[in-house]
Amino acid sequence: MYAVLDIETTGGKYNEEGITEIAIYKFDGHNVVDQFISLVNPERDIQPFVVNLTGINSNMLRNAPKFYEIAKRIVEITDGCILVAHNAKFDYRILSTEFRRLGFEYERESLCTVELSKDLIPDQPSYSLGKLVRSLGIPVADRHRASGDAQATVKLFKLLLDKDTEKNIIKDAVRLNPRRELEPKHLDIISGLPTITGVYYIHKDDGEIIYIGKSNNIKKRINQHFTNTNPKSKKIQSLVSSVSYQATGSELVALLKENEEIKRNKPIFNRALKRNIFTHALYSFIDDNKYINLSIAKIDNRKKPITTFSNLQSAKSFIGKAINDYNLCQKLTGSYKTKTSCFNYGIKACNGACVKQEPFEDYNERISQLIDKNSYANKDMVIVDKGRDIDERSAILIKNGVFHGLGFFSLNYQITNIEVLESIITPMENNRDTQHIIQSYLRKHKKIKQIIL
Repeated sequence: MYAVLDIETTGGKYNEEGITEIAIYKFDGHNVVDQFISLVNPERDIQPFVVNLTGINSNMLRNAPKFYEIAKRIVEITDGCILVAHNAKFDYRILSTEFRRLGFEYERESLCTVELSKDLIPDQPSYSLGKLVRSLGIPVADRHRASGDAQATVKLFKLLLDKDTEKNIIKDAVRLNPRRELEPKHLDIISGLPTITGVYYIHKDDGEIIYIGKSNNIKKRINQHFTNTNPKSKKIQSLVSSVSYQATGSELVALLKENEEIKRNKPIFNRALKRNIFTHALYSFIDDNKYINLSIAKIDNRKKPITTFSNLQSAKSFIGKAINDYNLCQKLTGSYKTKTSCFNYGIKACNGACVKQEPFEDYNERISQLIDKNSYANKDMVIVDKGRDIDERSAILIKNGVFHGLGFFSLNYQITNIEVLESIITPMENNRDTQHIIQSYLRKHKKIKQIIL
């Protein structure tokens, strides 16, 4: 659990500042579950430049509660939480100083979104909160007021959690707070999980991830892990101390994140080098008569496939449908072995490419349409799918036919600006697995939105 906060102060000499406003959002990594926002009477003058910056003046604070009146609420809402702030060193120092004046030692673990951003979103022109969130397309209201800045920090932290593909933030949170966040009983763990699409992480009590998976119903899938009787499930059941998760909304995003994070984290109960999830591929070549031919073969790493398949039967089904949809020749697609005409030519369902009766230009145009639709080679595009919330969408970025990564954006924000788009994208490795995942998903979900850049 995290307590995302922002504090506005009077300004002045070091360790003599007073708090004028505080906002704390209790955040479980997915949603805000509690909040506390209040003006504070600092019982001292506010520096003029601070008044100009925040709009908070002494008249506004005359009847506001003094810090000792809200101290108990701050302790309660941050209990068991890691403090998260933009420039956390400043906010933590101010808060600790105020508590020390009351004779209370206030201690919490803390995370700084400035430092996390520098690590996870490098090469930004500025890491000030206002400039950073604008460059990332994160909406912010009431800038330089505690509530507005804290809300922006929540959204930034959510983005940083997505970009942390090695899951160091989650692992540290589990390790630091085992008694508050972990329940040893399987039923207790399951009761805290949602029935949503996403990626889940099974942890030991020291925070180590021992298994990563994806599901369209996380709670149901974890229940299966805890009730299965196979050897691997029994080992997981004996070691599990906590399950964390990341909502994705989109099954495609979940598949890509699962694939990437298994390779990065190498959990002991995932196969060390996850077996290729495809076996066959569709290739093309031009014959002596200038016709484009298709062929299905086992994966050959020396060749560039049009698309890939999980098994031979899936590939054959694809070719069978393509023959009907694009009026292709059975012989030239490799589905009918013959030295003369194909079967469909005999029943007038083929235009005669197999016997050079149809001009190769006409035939090749149709087969090129098939290839173009089922391959993203050389394309600059964004695949837009469901997001985690109703006003959000996911974006999968492909540049020059290469998968670059994924991210989430608000429906109110344009993603046609490539610089903004790249800033919200979590970079991921482009490999044969990601190509197969994307191509297979696009084949099954023909209505999914694709934006050509």
